[in-house]
Amino acid sequence: MQLNEITYDQAQPVEGYGPGFFRVAGKVIEGAMIATGTRALSWGGLSDRAALAALAGQVDVLFLGTGADMSFAPADLVAEMDALGIGVEAMATPSACRTYNITLSEGRRVALAVLPV
Repeated sequence: MQLNEITYDQAQPVEGYGPGFFRVAGKVIEGAMIATGTRALSWGGLSDRAALAALAGQVDVLFLGTGADMSFAPADLVAEMDALGIGVEAMATPSACRTYNITLSEGRRVALAVLPV
């Protein structure tokens, strides 16, 4: 088996997370967070649709972390994002962070919106 080190070039992956926080590029963000390859910022949670809509044209897929347990994305949120050309993949926050990091390292246009664990 060949192992390859993951490189991110200029992108900023999730470096860590814990109860109520995330760490991206050495910066700690308390509570819910949105991350793209170039920035990470606080997010108002599932009701903060404006922050998600602002991703239109920048990303193709949004990984939605639903907290410690997997939950379905609200159907209206999926419909809103689909109308903007953004696919939504909902999963537990730890899985969303890992999936985001992997696809980010591939140079893909992805974003992460996560609720804390």
